[in-house]
Amino acid sequence: MKVVPIDLGERSYPVYIGRDIADLGRVAREFDLGEKVLVISSRPIASLYGREVRDALGSCGFQVSLARVPDGEKYKTLSWAAKLYEECAEDKLDRNSTILALGGGVIGDLAGFVASTYLRGINFIYLPTTLLAQVDASIGGKVGVDLPQGKNLVGSFYQPRFVYTDLKVLRTLPQAQIKEGLAEIIKYGVIEDKDLFLYLEQNLEKIKTLSLDSLEYIITRCVQIKAAVVQEDEREKRGKRQVLNFGHTIGHAIESGTGYGRYSHGEAVAVGMIAAARIAKKMGFLPEDSLVRMENLVRRADLPSRVEGVNGGKLWDALYLDKKIKGGKLYFVLPRRIGEVFLTDKVPLTLVREAIRELGVEK
Repeated sequence: MKVVPIDLGERSYPVYIGRDIADLGRVAREFDLGEKVLVISSRPIASLYGREVRDALGSCGFQVSLARVPDGEKYKTLSWAAKLYEECAEDKLDRNSTILALGGGVIGDLAGFVASTYLRGINFIYLPTTLLAQVDASIGGKVGVDLPQGKNLVGSFYQPRFVYTDLKVLRTLPQAQIKEGLAEIIKYGVIEDKDLFLYLEQNLEKIKTLSLDSLEYIITRCVQIKAAVVQEDEREKRGKRQVLNFGHTIGHAIESGTGYGRYSHGEAVAVGMIAAARIAKKMGFLPEDSLVRMENLVRRADLPSRVEGVNGGKLWDALYLDKKIKGGKLYFVLPRRIGEVFLTDKVPLTLVREAIRELGVEK
């Protein structure tokens, strides 16, 4: 089992990367978590892994209950948080009790938010079940819920006691969700680690067939990269954490401009990364061969590098509603080379429009 430490002073915690849920109870016993654990999961994931998690914890003396939430972002709401508060009260959870998030990013956000606010904060642990959550959402402490006016408008930073990543759960993921994670993994290679990018180029087919050794390497490396960024800028105060938004400026606009339905998050980020890379090349920062390598890897990962049926006006409006706008300026994370990026608000709008047109966006 690999262990990656997240060093945040009193809020430090480890990320365990293993291959057997049965080890969860033994790991949990190394922490002062109290006896009661409420597992919060989506209904599909609970049906797959709920019993295994209960058995793993129960065999080590924990009293375990399970709360099921319908599957999907639309249930990441204050009303569902309130239902989970009632579940906590019915189970008589106290300040030594624990909430365990079993699922992807939506469940992690919702369960973490409930843990951060029930009794002013109780223990929280996270078992991420998607590749995207294992390399991204489970690291950094962002928790929250959506409002009708927008995503993640209510929330906080609340670090878990530990994260337990089980590689074998990925074998039940639909291929579409594997691609979601691959987009973020490619992002990590571009922003920080040329060797990881090269490994992806050389081993992509093994990764797509879910080789456990390959998955262990790339997930461990991605967690290490995000850990280093979070340790330097836990609450997004100094700008360092913004490098994680590579591909997200235009990517989020594609999601928002199409009503969060036509393109998944990973697909939109993949297109956004290509757009940012093309802008960087047009501005003279990124060499042609680096752009070609990025485009080729995105396509080989079965991710899009263009979009269809996206209205340019709606996309442009969405860009200027993005949380990365500061003082009326549009910020981009641009690559200088594979493994190095920088943050800038000096991108000419003509180049942004040109890059958007090259993506296949309609006028």
